[in-house]
Amino acid sequence: MNVNDAVLSRRSIRAFLDRPVAPDIVRRVLQTALRAPSGCNLQPWIVHVLTGDRLSALKALMRGRVAEQPEGEMTEYDITPPGLRDMSDYQRRLMELGQDLYGHLGIARGDKVARAAWNARNFEFFGAPIGLFCAIDRRMGPPQWADLGMFLQTIMLLLREEGLDSCAQESWALYPATVGGFIGLPETQMLFCGMAIGYADPDAPANRLRARREALEDAVTFHGF
Repeated sequence: MNVNDAVLSRRSIRAFLDRPVAPDIVRRVLQTALRAPSGCNLQPWIVHVLTGDRLSALKALMRGRVAEQPEGEMTEYDITPPGLRDMSDYQRRLMELGQDLYGHLGIARGDKVARAAWNARNFEFFGAPIGLFCAIDRRMGPPQWADLGMFLQTIMLLLREEGLDSCAQESWALYPATVGGFIGLPETQMLFCGMAIGYADPDAPANRLRARREALEDAVTFHGF
């Protein structure tokens, strides 16, 4: 698979097969991903990977936590910008994604119970056999957060090369205390996101979703071409 194919075939998968992933594949992908770009070579990413009994224990813990506190704990960063409702294009894209996803799932706009049940699947890693967490030292700034994005994208593209799928999940940032306590994050580190890793379930309605993208001309201005 070339890079172009990996980019075009990568999607946020929200239903995985109950099929194990060979540990050597995960190690190989992460070893290669460490070559991702990093400003000043700070390499700010801090990664925890769970599977087997440890992953099962986390899922059991999260089922209870989500039931007790469905809105989450106090987040440590804004997952979406404050005032997003006043940012018409950005808000539109968010709304379109939700409409498209729930449309594939057959969940009505006003069905809060069904939506909550679906959202809780985030904290099961959508059934994936591998769960990854990415954290960062609290002393790092926006440039280093950008490095995390490049690192995570590199992981997701390498997974595609291996025939695997993924879903990057900022939703885990809703429970920083619970997750941080479980994986042993010190106070000096902040949880950024999770990532589900495994083999996509080809029959799952959620996996029919392909998020819309704006036209090239809406995002790019060419100078001197």
